[in-house]
Amino acid sequence: MHDNVWFEIQGIPAVAIASSEFAQAAEAQRAALGMNGAHYALVPHPIQDATDDEMRAKAKGVIEQIITALTVN
Repeated sequence: MHDNVWFEIQGIPAVAIASSEFAQAAEAQRAALGMNGAHYALVPHPIQDATDDEMRAKAKGVIEQIITALTVN
């Protein structure tokens, strides 16, 4: 989330991507960094042991959310 906030401060749209296990951590970090509007997308947990095909499926599940966050003010 720190990198995401840095990019946003620079005026560069950014979206952090994490596993759903880290939803509360993402919320806490963006609040602590004073960027409640910072975007993030959560893919289903776990990702550590996911196959390439499973990761592609997880990515497909959030791609529209990511595109919207990067292109809509």
